Parts: sequence; C-alpha cells; structure tokens
Amino acid sequence: MHGYVDCHCHISAGDFDKDVEEVIENSKKAGLLALLAVAEHAGEFTKIIELSQRFSGFIFPCLGVHPVQEVSPEQQRSASLQDLDAALPVVEKYKDQLVAVGEVGLDFTPRFVTHESDKESQKQVLIRQAQVAKELDLPLNVHSRSAGRPTIHLLKEQGVEKALLHAFDGKPSVAMEGVKAGYFFSIPPSIIRSEQKQKLVKQLPLENICLETDSPALGPEKQVRNEPRNICVSAEYISKIKGVSLEKVVEVTTQNALRLFPKLKSAIRL
Repeated sequence: MHGYVDCHCHISAGDFDKDVEEVIENSKKAGLLALLAVAEHAGEFTKIIELSQRFSGFIFPCLGVHPVQEVSPEQQRSASLQDLDAALPVVEKYKDQLVAVGEVGLDFTPRFVTHESDKESQKQVLIRQAQVAKELDLPLNVHSRSAGRPTIHLLKEQGVEKALLHAFDGKPSVAMEGVKAGYFFSIPPSIIRSEQKQKLVKQLPLENICLETDSPALGPEKQVRNEPRNICVSAEYISKIKGVSLEKVVEVTTQNALRLFPKLKSAIRL
C-alpha cells in the first residue's frame, strides 16, 4: 500500500514550534508521503518556505492570504487588498517552489462579516489570488466556511479549473456543483465527529476526494492538537462510509492529490 498525502496543514503554526521534528517523524511512521503547508498571512510566508527547505521533499509550500485576518488573538477581520499587497511580492519571490496558492477563499461566518463590504473585500482578495494562481499555473487551496455556494460560484466565474476545497462545510448538493467543475474536496479527521462531513463523503465521488488534517485544528478530538499523523483517521472513515478498502482510499486519494498538485511527483513515486 502506498502512503498518504496531507493536502492542507498548518505546520507553521506556533503549536508545532517546540516539537516539529517529532511531529514530522511520527507522520512519516504513520505512512505520510507529503504534506502541503498552507499560509494564512504574509507574516508566516518565510517560515513556511524555511520549513519546506528543512524538510525538503516532504513539506511542500502553499502561500496565500486567508479571508480572515487576525488583528489580535481576540479580534479578527476580513482580509483586504492591503493584506494582499504585502503578500504578493513574497509569492512572486518563491513562485517556483510553490505547489499551490493558499489558503485563500471566503468566510462568511457572521462574527467576521459585519457588513456587505466585508464580503466584497474578501471577494476582491480571492479574485486577485485566483488571477495570480492562473498566471503561475498553480491550483488554489481553498477555505469556504459558511460560504460554500458563493465560493464555488466565484471560482467558476473566474475560470478556475484547479481547486481543492478544504473541510467544505456546505450541503452535498452544493459540493456536487464543484465536482461538476472538476474541483477536489479534502476531508479532515474531524469527520468522525461531524455528521455534515459524513453526509458529504457519502455523496462525493472518491475520484474527487483528497485527504487533509488541517493540523493543528479539526482533529479527531475537539480541543486536542491535531497532527498530520491523524491523516489515517480520515482515510479509515472514508473507507467505512464508501464501503471500499482502506488501500483503495489511499491509492485513489493520493492519485487525486498528484493530479491536482503535479509538483508533488518529485516526492512520490507511484
């Protein structure tokens, strides 16, 4: 059996500063072949690039501006084009090393969106990053919390052909619009405690499913730090729902990851 690919992970998070070596080692022992490190803001771009160099051929960098930006630990706001201005020169600098642009997207959670102008601002940031991804011929690694339908519609409007919708929280019927557009959906270990994710996997074709952990978030247990080694939890649960072998889930999801992120081929010989 070949190994797993974690298509969406925050390995640069402060939660991993003290034991990143051990976390990576444990994930390799669990069968992980590659991990896509996603960014949320320009401030962590350099750290992600450094991690991808330190764990070369295992950690692959994705740079992008998340729709929600932190002002302080207690306060968040919608992303603006100014946030993007700080990020784009760094994206340009490292463009040849990137496997995707991300984490980008829309987040219409009421506490982050107090006015229509917030939604508009997020849309502008996503549109610009979709253009950058197209110019660089890179896929998008996409966040769409409480904004499943508007995100998929915007991606289609922008002519985006290659996208991963991570931890999609919308209805299966909306996800199927993404499937028709050729998009992939990555499933985190929190599926074991999420009826919505279970319903989603029931509907999605295996050919459109990838695996992710979203570490340190979305783990099998609430409020417990998630790690990339928990990728097997997602795969096992998908195999249970789909009624296919774990081997089949691993094989198909890894092939899907390679189709979407062709730069991973350097690390994964199937």
